[in-house]
Amino acid sequence: MSAQAKSEMGVRRFGRVNWLGLYSLAHRENRRFMSVWQQTVLAPLITAGLFLVVFALAFGKGRADVMGVPFLAFLAPGILMMTVIQNAFANTSSSLVVAKIQGNIVDTLMPPLAPWELLVGFLAGAIGRSLLVAAVISAGLFVSIGQGIAHPLWALLFVVLGAMLMGGLGLLAAIIANKFDQMAAFTNFVITPLSFLSGTFYSVEALPPFFQALSHWNPVFFLIDGARYGFIGASDASPLQGVGVIALWLCIVLGLAWYWFRVGFRLKS
Repeated sequence: MSAQAKSEMGVRRFGRVNWLGLYSLAHRENRRFMSVWQQTVLAPLITAGLFLVVFALAFGKGRADVMGVPFLAFLAPGILMMTVIQNAFANTSSSLVVAKIQGNIVDTLMPPLAPWELLVGFLAGAIGRSLLVAAVISAGLFVSIGQGIAHPLWALLFVVLGAMLMGGLGLLAAIIANKFDQMAAFTNFVITPLSFLSGTFYSVEALPPFFQALSHWNPVFFLIDGARYGFIGASDASPLQGVGVIALWLCIVLGLAWYWFRVGFRLKS
C-alpha cells in the first residue's frame, strides 16, 4: 500500500456533513415507527381519548373552569403533551436499546457519521413521531371538545422542544441500559412520574407554595404549560421562561448524549 493511500485512510470524504448518511439514519428512524403505525399512532390516540372520556364522566359539567376555560379544554393540551413526550422517549430509547441487545449496534456505529449526526438522525425520528402523534391527537381531541388552537406557532414550538428533550433522554437511558427491564424501570420511575406530576391534570397554582416551587424544577412542567399556552392561550408560567428553561435542559441532555456517542460509552464495549 502506497504512502498516499495510507494517508487517505480514515479521512472523512463527505465534507462537514455526511448528508447521505444523515438522511439514511433519519429515514430509517421514521420508517421504523411508521411500519407499526397501529402501535405508534393509533394507540396514543385511543389512550388520549380514554383519558378525556374518563375525566368527562368523572367530573361531568359540575367541574369548575380552570384558568378561565372549561376543564376538558384545560385538560386536553396536558394529555396531548404527555402522550407526545412519552412517544418521543419511546422512539429513541427502543431503537437504540434493541440494537444493543440484538448486537447490531455496529450497523449504526460503523458508518462514517459524526456523533452529532447520529444524535440528529435519532432525534429526527422522535420529532417525526411526535409531530404525527400531536397532529392526530389535536384533530381528535380538540374537534371533540370544540376548542381551537390559540397560538399555533407556540404549540408547534413546544411539541418540537418536547420531542427533542425526551428523545435525548431516551438516548441516554438506552445507552445506560443493557436490557429491557432496565428501560422499563427508567420509564416507570422517571418518565411517568415527571409526566403525571407536572400539571397535566391540574394547575400548579392550586398547590401549596413549596410544591409550586418544586414543580418549577421539573422541565416537563414547562413543556406541558407551554403547550397549554399554545393551545388555549392560558398558562401558569411565561412561555418565554419555559423556552429558556427547556433550552438549558436541552444543552445538558443533548450535550451528554453527544459526548457519549463520541467516546462510545457503553456502546463499543
